Amino acid sequence: MTSTKRQLDEMQQRVVEGGLAAGPADRELTEMKQRQIVEGASEVLFDKGFGKTSIRDIASACGMSMGQLYHYISCKDDILYLMHVRSQELWHQHLSEAGFDAISDPVAKLEHGLRITIRYLSQNRDLYRFIFTESKYLDREHLGKVLELDDQNVVGFYRHLLSLLPGKRLPGREADVAANLVSFICMFLPLRGWNLELTTPDSFDATVEFLIDFIFRGLGLDRGPSDGEA
Repeated sequence: MTSTKRQLDEMQQRVVEGGLAAGPADRELTEMKQRQIVEGASEVLFDKGFGKTSIRDIASACGMSMGQLYHYISCKDDILYLMHVRSQELWHQHLSEAGFDAISDPVAKLEHGLRITIRYLSQNRDLYRFIFTESKYLDREHLGKVLELDDQNVVGFYRHLLSLLPGKRLPGREADVAANLVSFICMFLPLRGWNLELTTPDSFDATVEFLIDFIFRGLGLDRGPSDGEA
């Protein structure tokens, strides 16, 4: 069975390979510059939206000339695509740094992974709201790549965790539906939490635990006593 560490490594490699084309000698520099573009562009894109932001606005926000910008991207769609790639890269790094792979029990691993992910997505809600609302602007080629990465790296992450659960192996179609549902529920707070008035740490923590309980009940799993942290 593929270990979770190997699974994360493979996911991260797909993210790296999902970047825009660059020659081997230029790859490290290109990746660094593309991260700079994503970070610089995010502020202006979040403020104005993808459709109303010009490529000149993005170049200015990145501290680049138009010529420099076009050396690392070919069109504005590339930037939105790179934001998808970067969001997955940051999430995978966050999981690794949180000691996720050090947990051996598959039920505890699922619970910890959900808690890390829900908190991370909520803390970066502006990025994920932007990605979900503005991806409609992607052309067919970029959208196809984004959907493939999402299926492999996001839904695939939950497919892997669910496959580790003892005595809970679901048949192919049900496993796929369950993995997609878990992925969607984890996005609930960034996308729908605006009307819950989570104004205190306690109210936020309680909601995170409710979502984890909700997922576990749907999967027929017993969490046992929880202190809210793994």
